Amino acid sequence: MTAITRTLAEFAAGLSHDKLPAEVSERTCMLILDHAGIVLRARNAADLKGPMQAGLEALGMASGTATVIGDPQGYTPGAAALFNGNLGHALDFDDTHARASLHCGAPIIPAALAAAEMTGAPGRNVVAGIVAGFEVQIRLSMALGPTEHYNRGYHPTATCGVFGAAAAAGRVLGLSADQMVRAFGLCGSQAAGSMQFLVDGAWNKPFHTGYAAMNGLNAAVLAREGFRGTAEPIEGKKGFLQGYAPNPDPDKAIADLGRVWETMAVAVKPYPSCRYGHAAMDALVALRADHGLSHENIDSIEIGLPRTGWNLIGDPEEDKQNPKNYVDGQFSMSFVAAVAVREGGMGWDDYEKHLGDTDTLALCRRIRAVAHPRVEAEFPANMSGLATVKLKSGETLEKMVVVPKGEPDNFLTADELRAKFDGLTSPYLSDTRRDALAKTMLAFDNVDDVAAALKSSLPESAAALKVATGGDD
Repeated sequence: MTAITRTLAEFAAGLSHDKLPAEVSERTCMLILDHAGIVLRARNAADLKGPMQAGLEALGMASGTATVIGDPQGYTPGAAALFNGNLGHALDFDDTHARASLHCGAPIIPAALAAAEMTGAPGRNVVAGIVAGFEVQIRLSMALGPTEHYNRGYHPTATCGVFGAAAAAGRVLGLSADQMVRAFGLCGSQAAGSMQFLVDGAWNKPFHTGYAAMNGLNAAVLAREGFRGTAEPIEGKKGFLQGYAPNPDPDKAIADLGRVWETMAVAVKPYPSCRYGHAAMDALVALRADHGLSHENIDSIEIGLPRTGWNLIGDPEEDKQNPKNYVDGQFSMSFVAAVAVREGGMGWDDYEKHLGDTDTLALCRRIRAVAHPRVEAEFPANMSGLATVKLKSGETLEKMVVVPKGEPDNFLTADELRAKFDGLTSPYLSDTRRDALAKTMLAFDNVDDVAAALKSSLPESAAALKVATGGDD
């Protein structure tokens, strides 16, 4: 039997910043910037912020020195990992990996940051830890087979994310390979995340990422202190791969480890919604620009998706055509397509604007999604999309986008990435503060004081501070 747990543990424990290709370190800093902007906006705007803070206060976890991005309150390390992880995924605006069908930053970056604040580790160690976490998490999902894992009702971002979070935190904490094995052993008992939230628009999905971040940190700290976890949590007969998917491919968990950097395959989202809908949204935005599409001249739209994507954002059709809240909207191809037609894109504020808009919702009911063979043929290498628009004039327009904007082969430009960050953070930070924070995040491997870097995310005005701390909610 291949010693998967041991191999991953040795890789994570032994990964130093000087072993990373320059492009991997640079891309990781871009992903840290993206994460910081999302968390800062979510700390001020996400519906879950108030209940999460109140819950942490009730649990005695809102008193400490660890930082939640954009929040002047101090937290315990575990609470900071939990809250940052929740916020990082609350807008569904965070990074993705197509072949693994998951999000990376939200469960992993918060664990690494909390570990750095605990120990005073420099930014270069954080970057190495994040890469270790990404590489572990992504490979585990590919080994499971994400479609079959989803079909069992699991959310791979969370189930694989706890292992990635432990790898990231463990690397920052300086765990040995033996200690990392123990940490992974504890993760095997904490790999959780149910897709049932899709039924009623609940907040379980961002809870998954925060819980994975906190549990990964907890596992790494306990392992450092000598707590024993099982030695083969991943490959064992009763382990993760066998228990969470019917036909796992264990070799994928360690294939080309340290030679092929899956971190470079992580994409950044231009729209705050499920990634499976983005290629079709790109297609509609292009058709809108070329042909002057509007809700008034469209008879109907059909969106072709890969089967896995259709399961998430196309089915059941009646529900997807009638979203009731922003979680429904995030996972409704019909809704995000309607917004893309009306706005020529989509931003976070468009949920509030369009969920109650009569014209948008009427268009939403004229949009259906199907599992399409042309799109399926591109999966899982690409989350492609096909838009077919029938106009009231009788004309039919069609466009397929194979590689959506934000994927490594169609990555955001530096200006586009910065524009996304500025759009998320400008209500709370001055131009000077925002520019300084962006430069710090993009050079995170040169940061000496991680705690000081994170605290530079705090809003400056009293009004913004009131929003950030939940006042007048």
